[in-house]
Amino acid sequence: MERAQPLPSYLVHRYQGWKATGYADNQSWYRRLAELGQHPRAMVISCCDSRVHVTSIFGADQGEFFIHRNIANLVPPFAPDGDYHGTSAAIEYAVTALKVAHLIVLGHSSCGGVKGFHERCLGRAPELAEKTSFVGRWIDLLKPGYERLGGNDADIDSATLEKEAVKVSLENLLTFPFVQEAVDQDKLTLHGVWNDIGEGGLEYYDAKSKAFRPV
Repeated sequence: MERAQPLPSYLVHRYQGWKATGYADNQSWYRRLAELGQHPRAMVISCCDSRVHVTSIFGADQGEFFIHRNIANLVPPFAPDGDYHGTSAAIEYAVTALKVAHLIVLGHSSCGGVKGFHERCLGRAPELAEKTSFVGRWIDLLKPGYERLGGNDADIDSATLEKEAVKVSLENLLTFPFVQEAVDQDKLTLHGVWNDIGEGGLEYYDAKSKAFRPV
């Protein structure tokens, strides 16, 4: 690939610093991970947003989480159509191969993907309505939740729609036969959480009250 370039110098310096400290101090642990493979207890489906630092929020170390990121932390419904499905493939691997015990959908405040969806629905982001927009077609997954909240006829705030995205993803997870089977057999539990970036808050979805509660 002729257009590929060397890493920018600031990343090289950061890597060298980590190799000399973080790695050097825990070399045996890294080698153990490499030799024994990964055995994460949980999978986290998070947004691509650079402000959402999954391992920092939960104080996790290497090997604890199987993390998948995408725009607006959305899960598509089960669709074995032979096309490319990165999110579905990650879920399948986590549940059937790694056999994680927990599957967590992590939403967050000020989500650009959710905002973009809302703006498109209101006619303020025509570029996302184009069939050629990968982002636009992806965030269409939020449509059922948006309509459930009242759609364009309702005054929907950002946090409410962000939490609805988490609920839509939880619902779609159960359309995967292997997820439903694992849940029915008490081998897997599903969790929905929402992170307030600015306040450092975390809320979880309580299925009994059908509302998000502070952790």
